[in-house]
Amino acid sequence: MSSETTVVLSAPALTEAEHRICLVAITRHGAALAARLARDLPQAHVCSASKFSATFADLPQPVHAYAGALRDEIPRLFAQYDQLVFLVSLGAVVRLIAPHLKGKDEDPGVTVVDDAGQFVIPVLSGHVGGANAMSERVADLLGATAVLTTASDVGKTIPVDILGRHLGWRVEAPKINITRVSAHVVNGEPIAFVQQAGSRHWWTRATPLPANIECLEHWEQVRPEHHRAVLWVTQADIPAAHWQQWAERLVVYRPPLEPAIPADEVRA
Repeated sequence: MSSETTVVLSAPALTEAEHRICLVAITRHGAALAARLARDLPQAHVCSASKFSATFADLPQPVHAYAGALRDEIPRLFAQYDQLVFLVSLGAVVRLIAPHLKGKDEDPGVTVVDDAGQFVIPVLSGHVGGANAMSERVADLLGATAVLTTASDVGKTIPVDILGRHLGWRVEAPKINITRVSAHVVNGEPIAFVQQAGSRHWWTRATPLPANIECLEHWEQVRPEHHRAVLWVTQADIPAAHWQQWAERLVVYRPPLEPAIPADEVRA
């Protein structure tokens, strides 16, 4: 596979303290919720309509009070932050951010909280950008419900694009492979998971690993007549024949160079 067709979609995950977060509010209720969240997210900045500045008077974090239209703030927000949490209606947020979207490798995670603080919805860059995780964090802080729509999260299965990111794994494959393999995974088709390197603590959900994922230790155990796609955790060079044989059905993960945990260790 040539370097032009190879893409690394996930770098090591940022910790919560490393995320550049901004809470954005335009209504009185939204400002009150943003102030409440800011007290539990000390690294978060605030962007709010200037008429609600007094709501944030006792916060130690930076507060940007704008006097014009929120749409004029969007380019700066996209450039300066990794996570944007809007206390704004979903429709309004979609219209505000639409002209500035580039791609999930570049866009910040965008999350929306309704004005009553009952629902938290990841809107943009749920996996790679971290909006799903941020939504769950915000929902937990507000006692709200996170409304996740990403198929792998709803189906409690492997998120192909960010698998192992918390362990420092990088995913290496053409983008079309990520898309095709993700579809095979969420559709419950037979998947070979071949692990020859890295930590065995890659499955982090509380639910069991789905039955369609078969864990193997060697490439030779993969059965082309049975498996619809392959997830391969390795430090080895990938022969061109493997990429050709599996076409758009192979995704490779590169863990950091470290001793592998014994294969018989029970996964967390």
